[in-house]
This record gives sequence, C-alpha cells and structure tokens, in this order.
Amino acid sequence: MNKQLLSSLLLLTLGLPIQAQELIINGCTLKPGAQCEGVDLSYQSFQHIDLSGANLSGANLKGSDLRHTVLKNINLEKANLSEANLARADLRHATLRGANLSKANLESIDGWALFAQGANFNNSNLAGANLQFSRLSAAQFINANMQAANLEIAWMTKANLKGANLKNANLQEAKLNAASLENADFSGVRKHYATFQATYMEGCKNCPFDWSKN
Repeated sequence: MNKQLLSSLLLLTLGLPIQAQELIINGCTLKPGAQCEGVDLSYQSFQHIDLSGANLSGANLKGSDLRHTVLKNINLEKANLSEANLARADLRHATLRGANLSKANLESIDGWALFAQGANFNNSNLAGANLQFSRLSAAQFINANMQAANLEIAWMTKANLKGANLKNANLQEAKLNAASLENADFSGVRKHYATFQATYMEGCKNCPFDWSKN
C-alpha cells in the first residue's frame, strides 16, 4: 500500500484530520492545479480528493477509485480511465478528449459542459449522469448504460451509441446528426427538438424513425 495512504489511515485511526497530509504518488502531488502529465496513477484510491484545474493529460488512471472527487476544469485529455470508478465525481467543464473510459463507472457524475470529443465510453456505466451541454462528437458509447442520463443540448454528432441503453434519458435539443443508434434502446427518451439528420437507427428500439418527416 502507498505510504501516504498508510499515513492517512493512521491519522483517521487517531481521529486526526487528513487534510494536512499531501498525497504524493510517483512524484505527483495530488492537489488543485497539479501539473502531472503522463503520470502513472493506476489502481490508486483518491476518494473525495480535490483535483480541480489539474493537468493529468495522458495520465494512467486505470482501475483507480475516484468516487466523489472534485475534478472541475481538470485536463484528462487522452488519459486512461478504463475500469476506473468515478461515481458521483464532479467533472464540470472537464476535458476528456480522446480519453479511454471503457468499462468505467460514471454513475451520477456531474459532467455539465464536459468536453469529451472522440472519447471511448464503451461498456461504461453512465446511469443518471448529468452531461447537459457536453461536447461528445465522435465519442464511442457502444453497449454503454446511459439509463436516465441527462444529455440535454449535448453535441453528439457522429457518436457511436450502438447497443447503448438510453431508457428514460433526456435528449432534448441534443444533436445526434450522423450518429449511430444501431440496436440501442430509446424507450422513454425525451427528445423534443433533438436532431437526427442522417442518423443510423437499424435495430433501434423506439427510435424516432420518422424524424425527417416531422
């Protein structure tokens, strides 16, 4: 176990606050505004930590526990977050362009105005996620669980949602032009003013097949 984590556990046992202890892993001091491009933080635990405004572009966070973390305005461009647990993390205005979030748990994250163009969310859990105003063009959501996610006014041009579960999601005013909804489940989706120009819907359940006629 990491020495800093052991120290934190000791402080908790003694009833002392852990805020005074800085978490340093592989030369990266994990704090707001940290500059740790390409750092290896795989399979670590960062629950409730504040990394707002940090630069972790290209970092390896595979399998890490980031539940309830504050990641506002963080740069995670091209980072590896596959199999990471980010449940209820604050990702407002975060940058995840080209990042790998396959099989990640993103349940109930606050990703308001998230930038994740070209990111990989395949087989991830985005149930209840807030992705309002997010930029998700050309992102991959193959077989992702997006049940009850808020994607209002999201830009999803050319996104691949093949086999995705979108039951009861909010897609009002979302842009899904040239996207793929092949074999997706659109049951109960709110789609007022959403656009589906040239969207592929083969095998989709309850997709708006007559959208172009409206």
